[in-house]
Amino acid sequence: MSRKIIALLILLATTVTFTACGGNGGAEAAPAPSLLETVIYDREGHPITLPDEVNTVISIGPGNTEILTELGFGDQIIATDMFSGDVEGIAPGISVLDMMALDAEFIINANPDIIFITGMTRIHGEDHPLRPVSDAGIAVIYMPVANTIGDIMEDIRFIGAVMGAEEAGEEIALRMQLEIDRIALIAMTAIEEPRRVYFEIAPAPAMWAIGGGTFQHEMIELVGAINIFADYDSWISVSDEMFLEHNPDVILTSTNFIDDPVGEILSRPGWGAITAVQEGNVVWICTDATSRPSHNIIEGLREIARAIYPEYFYNES
Repeated sequence: MSRKIIALLILLATTVTFTACGGNGGAEAAPAPSLLETVIYDREGHPITLPDEVNTVISIGPGNTEILTELGFGDQIIATDMFSGDVEGIAPGISVLDMMALDAEFIINANPDIIFITGMTRIHGEDHPLRPVSDAGIAVIYMPVANTIGDIMEDIRFIGAVMGAEEAGEEIALRMQLEIDRIALIAMTAIEEPRRVYFEIAPAPAMWAIGGGTFQHEMIELVGAINIFADYDSWISVSDEMFLEHNPDVILTSTNFIDDPVGEILSRPGWGAITAVQEGNVVWICTDATSRPSHNIIEGLREIARAIYPEYFYNES
């Protein structure tokens, strides 16, 4: 069965599903319980007690902050972390906290109704770094590091429910899914020979790349390409030998802490023999859009699509 026939069947199945869901025939189904009614645990499984009203929030983790602002709650964020300072929608001049060494006393004195906190804060192994905050009666909601696009969508739905904006959260997730499906359909119907991709997130000499089990890996596959390090879990340290033996067709880099990451890759000794370097297929893509677990990964997906297959995704914006 050809790719185009498969794609048409997917579209037909989607249309039938939407029609069935929108029909009025038959007995009226009981309304599904609100997600908020089921929120008694945070996204990591810790029991939580939500306040009757949410007026002030501390957001730790740029993904959480981007989701909150997209939901319309940027003006309720009274403090955030050092990586969220450039997120559009938060008030200028709010307090900025060190994500890896959170000041529990400051948080208790600020007395937010809720604090959303990324699981990255426990990189040093402490199970509950904000236990004094929760003991003070503040709702501490841990959000684990998202490994998949599905995880990101569930984070959006969850935060929306907690903030009393369940419909808005669902709408954002739906917009994401529709755009993902659109891009995946183009990839399925147009691309016959998948290109092999190396996605670097830190430059030489200590090169780090995207492996499998990450939403960045999903993004590469969604546009119809092959991640050369798909067989490795998560983010991996890469040697020249590991890289050179795979000979990728395209190199992506999201490095943002050197002046010219593309030029640095093109000038590496021995890399001139690589197909991607010979053909000039080395492309910088936005760090934030491809690393922060929020709805903005859709822009990152578009950038990845354009970078790998410009002839098919030239008008992605």
